[in-house]
Amino acid sequence: MPIDRAITLKNAEKLLRQGKLNPAIAEYLRIVEEQPRDFNTANILGDLYVRAKQIDKAVDQFTRIADGLSAEGFLPKAGAVYKKILKLKPDHEHSLLQGAEIAATQGLLADARSSLNGVAARRRTRGDHRGVAQITIRLASLDPDDVAARIAGARARVELKDPEGALRDFKELATELSEKGRQAEVLQILDEASALKPDDPETRERLLNVHLEAGDYTRAREYATTLEQFKDMAARLEAAGRADEALAMLAEAARVDPSDVALRAHLVRTYAAKGDLAPAAEYLTVETAGDDPQLILMVAEAQIRAGRTDEGMVLIRRVLGDGSDHRQDVAKVGWSVAEHLPDTGFQLVEMAADASVAELDWPPAAAALQEFVTRVPNHIPALMRLVEICVDGDLEATMYAAQAQLTDAYITVGLAAEAKFIAEDLVAREPWDRANIERFRRALALSGELDPDAIIAERLSGESPFTSTDLTFSEQLPDLTPVAEARAPIEPLLEAPVDPQSPASTTMPAPEEAGRKRSKAKSRSRAKIEGDHVIDLDANAADLEDVMEKSTDAEGPPEGVEVDLSIVLDALEPTVGGKTPSTEDAPSPTLDNVFARLRNNMSHRASGDESAEEQYRSGVALHEAGQDDEAISALEAASRAPRLRFATASLVGRIQRERGMTAKAVEWFERAAEAPPPTAEDGRLLLYDLADALESVGEVARALAICTELHAEAGNYRDVSARVDRLAKTQARG
Repeated sequence: MPIDRAITLKNAEKLLRQGKLNPAIAEYLRIVEEQPRDFNTANILGDLYVRAKQIDKAVDQFTRIADGLSAEGFLPKAGAVYKKILKLKPDHEHSLLQGAEIAATQGLLADARSSLNGVAARRRTRGDHRGVAQITIRLASLDPDDVAARIAGARARVELKDPEGALRDFKELATELSEKGRQAEVLQILDEASALKPDDPETRERLLNVHLEAGDYTRAREYATTLEQFKDMAARLEAAGRADEALAMLAEAARVDPSDVALRAHLVRTYAAKGDLAPAAEYLTVETAGDDPQLILMVAEAQIRAGRTDEGMVLIRRVLGDGSDHRQDVAKVGWSVAEHLPDTGFQLVEMAADASVAELDWPPAAAALQEFVTRVPNHIPALMRLVEICVDGDLEATMYAAQAQLTDAYITVGLAAEAKFIAEDLVAREPWDRANIERFRRALALSGELDPDAIIAERLSGESPFTSTDLTFSEQLPDLTPVAEARAPIEPLLEAPVDPQSPASTTMPAPEEAGRKRSKAKSRSRAKIEGDHVIDLDANAADLEDVMEKSTDAEGPPEGVEVDLSIVLDALEPTVGGKTPSTEDAPSPTLDNVFARLRNNMSHRASGDESAEEQYRSGVALHEAGQDDEAISALEAASRAPRLRFATASLVGRIQRERGMTAKAVEWFERAAEAPPPTAEDGRLLLYDLADALESVGEVARALAICTELHAEAGNYRDVSARVDRLAKTQARG
């Protein structure tokens, strides 16, 4: 039967006032037993137990109250009750542990740590090692920044036979410390983790990375197990300039995975290049090479470098004759050995070029020889063969570059007559090119001329004009003596000779320079003849105002510029009294006369230049606004100005490519290629875009030729190496 709480409390109070403690306790106990959540009455009961010296009952009562309050979320009140218990019984472990949890929850880490340490001490005293380990683990979880406590906690898990938990704790701690840059502590922790489980892949990899970051490759090698890890270490060593150690690491990688043919091939190539044929033979056996043309070529290269040229040549011919297209690979072998064995290298490159010629595939043949003469600049047989292939294959731009380098080679070895003949032809074709002028001067000096500059001035003045061997013109022009004075601003060129050892005179121009020297003969500047005078020239010729401005620069005139002779046509037929004076009345042509006429006519071009600039800016703005049709019209008009031709034509090409008009894009990219780029990088990008567009319309051979020249000049520009390989394979498949 339920009790009346109010009456019962009244009776208990009367009993207390009468000094009857035990009967009062009994009354309070009746209330607490019937209403367990009446914590206030329960607290009074606990206090009465204390007064009655019944400590154990008091502790039990207070513990029930504290646990109840804690369960209901009244943590501060529960904590106060636990402290009350500890005053009665300081070694009450439950109160210590619960008090520590409440203190930790409230952020009172010092109180929590004190309580837990007290429990640990009592357990240690009674020999409870497992209990001590449990407390150590709990202490480790209090403060994430307490590294020592966390390490101790991980070790305690080992005592509790929980190595996986310990390994997990070590890894987590190592990750956090690594993010904070505390690598020394990371290394210590990972070492302990590795001792727990030596074959754990994650721990080994992390130890590997820590040692690599510290530059300790010896220790790092202890933890490397995979092919990729050894390769990564080799790459790092190579970047650090420790080539021998990198090679040893790759050898270790090959031991880990003997099936990696590419790696073994690399080792063969590397050892062969060092002249270490014994280790090369170790990694490239007959079984490894098999019928793989690449490996066969590596063996051939090793034999050639070892002096067994005939044996190597047999293998080279075997590769060329196996029905597959490995011309490029054979050429690469020739380039590789050319540095030490130039004649043998030329023999290999010529074999590759001849294989291309047999297929009437002229661009790759020329590209192979062009790369060779880039590496061996003055190799006359190679240059002569390159010129021959360019003539047969109608590779005009490459031919001019090759002729220039052949001239330099002739001069170097003292063949004056040959040098003079080609140099004269080059200057007749492009008299504004400073390097051509200097070649002609050196050839004249070599042939014994006392005053080369006077001869050059006389020829360029028109009094004794050049006779070009350029056979691509389908018609012969009449006497252009009146025009010859305006062919190029050469005065500063004659005053500023070029260093014979400079790249302009001893090396082949870069592919983009060679490519823009001249277009095909059918697109070359043509003169329309009417009567006895030239009355119209190609509208695409360059602006002489720009040439004149740049020609006075201390660094010399611009390279690769076509000269617009139309600006002086008005000056070619001056009238006196409505009549044209006779040739006898005209003053003798001199360089001063040439420049005077040019400067007098510059003002007539200013307004046209300003209009073209405005059209160019308008075209760019229209393109950015998405009005491509109007942009193309404006840019086409602006492209008539020679100085804007590269920028306008390349932009129109890219717009047409974006519109899906790839054929038109090719046409405009080719126009841009005829003009000099502002920078070498702009030139490379244009060639790359042109090759990409040509490949898109199926002109694989032309795309391959451009990519090959671009690779020879700029190395692995973007993905040009991969493109060369892909295009070569595509062409081989037909």
